[in-house]
Amino acid sequence: MDTNNPIVRTAVFNPKIKTYIFWIVVFYLIVSVVGILILPIWIFGLGQWLSGKFFKTLKCELTEKNLYFSKGIILHIEKTIPLENIQDISFWGGPILRSLGLTFIKIETAGGGGAHNANMMSIPGVEQAEEFKNLILLHREKVIKQKNGQAQTGTSENQILKEIKNELTEIKNILSQK
Repeated sequence: MDTNNPIVRTAVFNPKIKTYIFWIVVFYLIVSVVGILILPIWIFGLGQWLSGKFFKTLKCELTEKNLYFSKGIILHIEKTIPLENIQDISFWGGPILRSLGLTFIKIETAGGGGAHNANMMSIPGVEQAEEFKNLILLHREKVIKQKNGQAQTGTSENQILKEIKNELTEIKNILSQK
């Protein structure tokens, strides 16, 4: 752990996310032609096993300066977002998610030019999502205030350096006249 950026909170994920993943994959297998052939294998063992494995890969940590999230079995995804880059945090949930008592936290960041939704991050099934969202926003505000304070300090330091330069220039001019 980085001592300059300690962990404020580690998100806890609701185990019902495994059920959600299982049923979403069942839906996609049913609507695809090839998926119907795989559906019995998914339902009778593979689905529960893979959903459980995926659940174990979920990790989200809020530090004093960043939000870190990782997930995935085959395609492992890790994202670290500086808190000052967060533009919006919202909740998302369809009928299946609501029936399971789950919600997704959607985080929109500044920039992210390039791929579609490159500036979005979605965190599934965080327990006490509202509290976690508020904690993210609280630390985001602290980082922004600290950054603005440093920027103002830097401006006053630049003014002092300019004054010193002007004084030295005056001294040089006086000495060159003698």
